[in-house]
Amino acid sequence: MNIIPDLAETWEAPDPLTYVFHLRHGVKFHDGRPLTAADVKFTFDSILSGAVQSPKRGSYLMVKSVDAPDQSTVVFHLHEPYSSLLWNLTSPGIGIVPKGSGPEVARNPIGTGPFRFVSMTRDEDVVLERNPEYFGGAPNIERVRFRIVPEAIVRALELRKGTADIGGVNSLTPDMVLALRKLPGIAVEEQPGTVLTYVAFNFNDPILAHRGVRQALAYATDRETLIRYLLRDQARPASSLLPPNHWAYEPNVKHYPYDPAQAKRLLDAAGFPAGADGVRFHLTLKTSTEESARLLGEALADQWKHVGVALELRPLETATFLSDVGRGSFQLYTLRWIGANNDPDMFSYVFSSKRMPPLGANRGHYRNSELDALIDQQRVEMDREKRKALLSRIQKIVAEDEPYINLWYIDNVCVHRTRVTGIVISPSGDYDFLKTAKLK
Repeated sequence: MNIIPDLAETWEAPDPLTYVFHLRHGVKFHDGRPLTAADVKFTFDSILSGAVQSPKRGSYLMVKSVDAPDQSTVVFHLHEPYSSLLWNLTSPGIGIVPKGSGPEVARNPIGTGPFRFVSMTRDEDVVLERNPEYFGGAPNIERVRFRIVPEAIVRALELRKGTADIGGVNSLTPDMVLALRKLPGIAVEEQPGTVLTYVAFNFNDPILAHRGVRQALAYATDRETLIRYLLRDQARPASSLLPPNHWAYEPNVKHYPYDPAQAKRLLDAAGFPAGADGVRFHLTLKTSTEESARLLGEALADQWKHVGVALELRPLETATFLSDVGRGSFQLYTLRWIGANNDPDMFSYVFSSKRMPPLGANRGHYRNSELDALIDQQRVEMDREKRKALLSRIQKIVAEDEPYINLWYIDNVCVHRTRVTGIVISPSGDYDFLKTAKLK
């Protein structure tokens, strides 16, 4: 989770409102044009001006202007200090396009990376080929075809019979991975990942507004058993938004080991005694119709009934589900954070009282004035150690208040034919391994 050079070889911040980047020399776009500071300026000016309608614009609202004083120097001027700016300038968060690019670049992208675009057929495939002039060294693989195969079982069968070389990253169910790894000609790469699965609470709900209830439900959740049987041990228990391999991760927070007796004590103390039928109250969990979400809901319902909580499952079509979640129409829901939780400013986006939809993802309307103040401080703190101390306090408060049940970080799993070697999966689970992969 540390930032390393790519198109910018070096950078410095002479003051909290200025970043100066020095571009790598000799970099060329896929069409042969040299990469210059003017291309970087054009890319960001297009986003900031609204000339390009991009969801990334919100990540750069603190950018006042971008200058290109010479061909290899780019200067960012900010309205206010922003400690996560560098993170938002990393790949794959942003890509640089040639100066003067128009709408056609969406259909025929031109970049500077190890593979260049060849073709795309809607709902069928995307084809890339090796960029022999890539500044990081040409890849070993000459051509890559990404086939669109919506059904996981079909992807597994393609791998089994050898009509596909790689099943993607995290594209198969844990049971499929377990079955495929036993077959000749198949290999499985597995590394700790950063994708977070969680259950969120609605603080406007009179039952879930009680911190003791939220903590009780966390104690009533047997993560270890769920990971063993639902995920086939392809995950690790989570205690924070940030993954354990992050420089700002704080391990010394309140933890919630499986303890149904403690869950019952907290529910009693919160004023929810068990009735004659053993039920204390009813809750509804909304999920997508994805199989893994449905199975998770069923498992939670089974576990929580042992502490007197009756959980009703409400699987919804994706668009309806996300609409309900966005407008706060839920008691509980379960989702995943993919990639976004690698940036410490995620705590602002998810838990600041200023970032309720549509301004952010505080969908449960969680409010904590002390947390808000710390979040604002870490956002402008440019000293990494001081920022880490602020983020440590933030993680301890969140763990105590329990606006989420942080369930687990999903491992990055890639199933492939043994003729493909050299696959090293990054924590973010992207396809950078194609730069070093080889074919026997």
